[in-house]
Amino acid sequence: MDYDLRSLLYEGVYTARGARPRRLANQQSPVSGLNFTWPAKKVVAIDGDIILGGLMMVHERHNDLVCGPIMPQGGVQALEAMLYTLDFINDQEDFIPGVRLGAHILDDCDKDTYGLEQAVDFIKGSISNIDDGEYKCRDGSSPEVRNKVISGVVGAASSVTSIQVANLLRLFKIPQVSFFSTSPELSNKQRFEYFFRTIPSDHYQVKAMVEIVKKLGWSYISIIYEESNYGIKAFEELEDLLAANAICIAVKEKLVKDSGVAEEVAYDLIVQRLLQKQRARGVIIFGSDQEVAGVMRAVRRNNATGSFSWIGSDGWSARSLVSSGNEPEVEGTLSVQPQANPVRGFDEYFLALTVERNKRNPWFVEYWEHQFRCRYPNASRTPYNDAYNKPCTGRERLTAQNTEFEAQLQFVSDAVMAFGYAFRDMHKDLCGGQWGLCAEMTPVDGEQLLNYLRKVAFLGLSKDDFKFDSQGDGPARYNIIHFKQTSRFRYSWVTVGHYVEGELMLNMSALQFKLEEPSPPASVCSLPCLTGQAKKYVEGESCCWHCFNCSTYQIVNPYDETQCLTCDWGTLPSPDHLRCNPIPEVYIQTDSWWAIGAMLFSSLGVVLTGVVVWVFVSHNDTPVVRASGRELSYVLLSGVFLCYAVTFVFVLKPTAVVCGCQRFGLGFCFAVVYSALLTKTNRISRIFNAGKRTAKRPSFITPKSQLCICFCLVFVQVMITAVWGVVSPPRAIHHYLVREDNFLVCAASINASYMIAFAYPIGLIVVCTVYAVLTRKIPEAFNESKHIGFTMYTTCIIWLAFVPIYFSTANNVELRITTTSVTISLSATVALVCLFTPKLYIILLHPERNVRQSMMPAAKYSAIKTNLSTSSQRVDSCTQSEVIFPVDYELHEKLRTMGCGPSPRTSSATQTCGAPCSPPEHRCAAAAASLTLKPLTNASNGPLQDVPDVQL
Repeated sequence: MDYDLRSLLYEGVYTARGARPRRLANQQSPVSGLNFTWPAKKVVAIDGDIILGGLMMVHERHNDLVCGPIMPQGGVQALEAMLYTLDFINDQEDFIPGVRLGAHILDDCDKDTYGLEQAVDFIKGSISNIDDGEYKCRDGSSPEVRNKVISGVVGAASSVTSIQVANLLRLFKIPQVSFFSTSPELSNKQRFEYFFRTIPSDHYQVKAMVEIVKKLGWSYISIIYEESNYGIKAFEELEDLLAANAICIAVKEKLVKDSGVAEEVAYDLIVQRLLQKQRARGVIIFGSDQEVAGVMRAVRRNNATGSFSWIGSDGWSARSLVSSGNEPEVEGTLSVQPQANPVRGFDEYFLALTVERNKRNPWFVEYWEHQFRCRYPNASRTPYNDAYNKPCTGRERLTAQNTEFEAQLQFVSDAVMAFGYAFRDMHKDLCGGQWGLCAEMTPVDGEQLLNYLRKVAFLGLSKDDFKFDSQGDGPARYNIIHFKQTSRFRYSWVTVGHYVEGELMLNMSALQFKLEEPSPPASVCSLPCLTGQAKKYVEGESCCWHCFNCSTYQIVNPYDETQCLTCDWGTLPSPDHLRCNPIPEVYIQTDSWWAIGAMLFSSLGVVLTGVVVWVFVSHNDTPVVRASGRELSYVLLSGVFLCYAVTFVFVLKPTAVVCGCQRFGLGFCFAVVYSALLTKTNRISRIFNAGKRTAKRPSFITPKSQLCICFCLVFVQVMITAVWGVVSPPRAIHHYLVREDNFLVCAASINASYMIAFAYPIGLIVVCTVYAVLTRKIPEAFNESKHIGFTMYTTCIIWLAFVPIYFSTANNVELRITTTSVTISLSATVALVCLFTPKLYIILLHPERNVRQSMMPAAKYSAIKTNLSTSSQRVDSCTQSEVIFPVDYELHEKLRTMGCGPSPRTSSATQTCGAPCSPPEHRCAAAAASLTLKPLTNASNGPLQDVPDVQL
């Protein structure tokens, strides 16, 4: 630093970090019309061994003038609170033995640039610490520094001013303790190492504001913040916290501060923008009293009184500058104020002050003139006391009625007390408690003082414990105050809650936003949608939306309230359209009348089948049973039983196992029945067709052969079902014909898959029917094929009727299953009745016919008798068709060997007779007469078979 710069510092005209140079006494005010210097250089100077600097906003800010009018509460009263606390400390002789604290207090006029200019005075005494050894007088002595060293600074009030001053003071290691600066930026110890404050950071104030907004149920608010570090930093934190709590900002407006004082029209524009968002009735104002007072005036000018409810910061609430004259506009305000209690004894001290008794405060005369609206004799001229025509008498007195006190003076007192206790602890450690200052404290080392400040803890004049936190901030304690009418046209600020350590306690019953209106106004852009309604947001507005109903089968997306989700099939929306409820499964219940009816019918069939089996087993060796082909009859009865039994599988709740049983049983039971019938009809057809061509016995007509054929036919169905099960495993599924349906069915039942089970049995039915048609003209004694034919015709009719019924009952599971079960049971019943009733009729009602002779057809015996008297041609003819019936194989062979029948090797018209040849009619008659009916034998003379498997 060169000598010229140092000289400028001594003269107080050095410009620090862009500050305007201070005008000297002979400089003219830039305001036209003023012929005197304003502001006049004034200072509160109190001698002491240790000097504390003070930077107060004694005057308000002004756009055209350097300083505005006097600031009664946050200015003059704050200055007096500092002096009062210094007096308290100095009056205690043992506080710091032999040491008195002095003061050097300046006015910053609530301007950061002017405040920085004033703060240059604080570093003048520290210039000697900056390499002063380099500078010597001409005689070799060190230059004499007349300015006292400032050991610490109390102030400033404004955050923006404190930031500027702190940047200057840290260069000279001068600790600073502010009392009203709340900007969160000042908590950054990397930048503001020497800065402390007794008031908590706005970080906590912003949190308290957001908690109040949430408590009032507001979700759509506006924010007005001043154009300063105090307002901008608070707004940034507000934005983040409000967004995190889903609270939207309707309007964001800045209040001019750093760039000057706004015109009234600027405030009008702000209010008009607020009025454009009429649903945002809640407004947070983060600013200072002078600017907020302009907003309230604009509210009145724009007829918007009562349109808004304010959430105020500590910078303007409880200040008469805002509320005085604007009571209806301010009414209902909720404000966050750092918790402060009255400074003990200060009210009495201040009310006792007069101009004559308070010479140490050069601005007190301006306060007196402002308070009593008079001109004090011999007072300095100001731009504001010219309007006072009444002279002050000096007999005016401050009273509790005409004086409104600043509520946060505790922070001023605590700032002074913090320095006092830091000096005391430092004196005790460095000076050992000796009287007066020791060399170690002459001057006070700023770095050492900084360490003592960090550790101070004391009980202040407000009876509150105090200590700085790790960031150098005061304790985060807040009062929630409320401006309301205590009676008609009488307004006051009332404490209605607290915010301590992140917890809000708000007495909602004490709130009154308008007289006799305790409920807070709504501040929401859109009312909540009704239950089951989705939102469609207004473009550009995250808190404004239109509500719309989801469709019949939709619900509101639980993860995105702007979308409707369609419920899955098998579910339907709940009545409130918030969730999809599963539709109860619909399947036939075993206790339903449909199931009971089907099971009764099937049970009756099972009983009848059991009766037939019992009768057959009981008469197992009788001609009728033997003639009916016992083995295939039992197979057929087993198939009928399975047809009845499958009904009980159909009425069970569908599962993979049940569906598999249905698949297998449905085709298997029919395959067993119609395989047996096909085997029967095929055997009859082959026997009669062979008899027309040859007397040789057909192949595969024995009982074992017939069973093998039947089982082979059934095995085909088993293989089909097995392959089907591998390709498409059985499973139970939910089937939905319409959205309201949820049928639990087997997968094969909802399409043509069951035709796989039916295809082969249908083929058997068709072939059986064909054989029944081909054998319809056989003799009466062998007419079982007719019964089989009748069975097939009836079965076809039943199933032709079933198909349309099955597909037309798709929406009624119970009816469909019942129809299927009954159709299967009817098919079994037709087979049981048509094929076994004639046999039971003979066995049970006409046992006399259950003999072998009754099994022979009468036409055969008459033909034999006729052959005894007719020509060989007749005998030959009797050997053509009738004698080839299996029951007459032995008779035919006897007649042939005697020459009465056609030779197998000759034409049917050629007779073969041995020599000597007797007349044919005699030989035939004698052979016929000599034969007796007995079981046929094979070549080994053993029994060939019983009566052939045709009905006689």
